[in-house]
Amino acid sequence: MSKLSSIIFDYGGTLDTDARHWAHVLYEGYRHAGIPVSEAQFREAYVYGERALAKSPIVAADDVFHTVLLKKMVQETDCLIAQGYWTPDAATRQRAVEAVADYCNNYVLRNLTVSRRVLDRLVENHRLVLVSNFYGNIAAILRDFRLDHYFSAVIESAVVGVRKPDPAIYRLGVEATGFPAQEVLVVGDSYGKDIVPAKSVGCRAVWLKGEGWTAEEQDESLPDAVIYHLADLPQVVDRLEAE
Repeated sequence: MSKLSSIIFDYGGTLDTDARHWAHVLYEGYRHAGIPVSEAQFREAYVYGERALAKSPIVAADDVFHTVLLKKMVQETDCLIAQGYWTPDAATRQRAVEAVADYCNNYVLRNLTVSRRVLDRLVENHRLVLVSNFYGNIAAILRDFRLDHYFSAVIESAVVGVRKPDPAIYRLGVEATGFPAQEVLVVGDSYGKDIVPAKSVGCRAVWLKGEGWTAEEQDESLPDAVIYHLADLPQVVDRLEAE
């Protein structure tokens, strides 16, 4: 097996939440803020909000993550109110929106202390690239969170016009590394959006398996390794390079 010259990271769910799907983090924020909706009602609002942000130019290129969270919450609470699941007055809604955004932003800040340690270790001997489905503002988020200097290239779906799980976005990622696919390792939390397309273009892959959107079972023989916390990645990289 050839050496690993480059590592491609996913962002959301990988570097920011350590394998927790963002729906779970947000719903935890809802409970923290005292928004009285069921998980099923929240999930309906979550899907509505994600589609709204993907279809319309709601997120600006210079929006940092806290701003994105506020905009997400406006969309989600619009849905909850329209469906009659929640009937707050304007002041109550605003306080709740801000409370959820603060909770989730602080959640990321805590996780990034570990992510930076992992990136510090791996960037010493590997070219790091980011491949992410995002809204066109991932550069602003990376700068705000002091992550931008780790990555030699960033491939963002809203910029390149292709989204995971299309393998084409990982082909772009491999091209950005400057190395052949067999020398590239992909790390991501989504089996279907990261691991499957990464393997299809010839990369090795580590699945950061955690609390996903569903409890569907996946074939754990496809990735080259399965980990449950990002902190375990450097040891796995060492092992893969020794094989």
